[in-house]
Amino acid sequence: MKHVQHIKTMNVAFLVYNQVEVLDLNGPLDVFVKANVILPGSYHCYTVGKTRDAVYAEANTMAIVPTYDLQTCPKPDMIVIPGTNPDQVMQYLKDDDFQNTVLNWVKDHCNNGTVIFTVCTGSMLLSETGILDHYDITTHSMLLDALEQHNTESNVKRGVRFVDQEQLITTAGITAGIDAALYLIGKHHGQEAVDTIVQLFEYQQGSSIA
Repeated sequence: MKHVQHIKTMNVAFLVYNQVEVLDLNGPLDVFVKANVILPGSYHCYTVGKTRDAVYAEANTMAIVPTYDLQTCPKPDMIVIPGTNPDQVMQYLKDDDFQNTVLNWVKDHCNNGTVIFTVCTGSMLLSETGILDHYDITTHSMLLDALEQHNTESNVKRGVRFVDQEQLITTAGITAGIDAALYLIGKHHGQEAVDTIVQLFEYQQGSSIA
């Protein structure tokens, strides 16, 4: 298969936390995993939690044991931040411990050049960090107004599946994370890799981008 030459393996860290939305997490994760099967060595994907203790996915349907904690994980080239339900998002915005540990870890890496990729309400989780300031951003349609109210220095985009601002990628609701992940595979490796993954997924891809 002809593809764009990839210089080195990209470390892709998927943040997990209590009540994380399963498809927000697993949709993009599976895209990158499939890409790594097609193009071996392209991506090193792993989950990261505050600790190695199990976290519970939305509605407590399953427990997830992170591959690494914040202190032991490999340095990420990209951090994927899945969302959670809106009520839970608002609780996390007021959770000083979550802000000062998990989100400070994200901010520190962002300040050192790591790409931040939020899925659905994952962008809303960053509202107290300053990471979103001066960027075009989006989120699930249910939280667009709240995202705008909490991020007055940002330009909230409506009616798009995802927004690429180079170091920051934000997406609309849930399945838009799959679309943005496919888009990033195309950006890194070309359309042929995307077409192969879409065929494997039997997926109807969305393409609206700001």
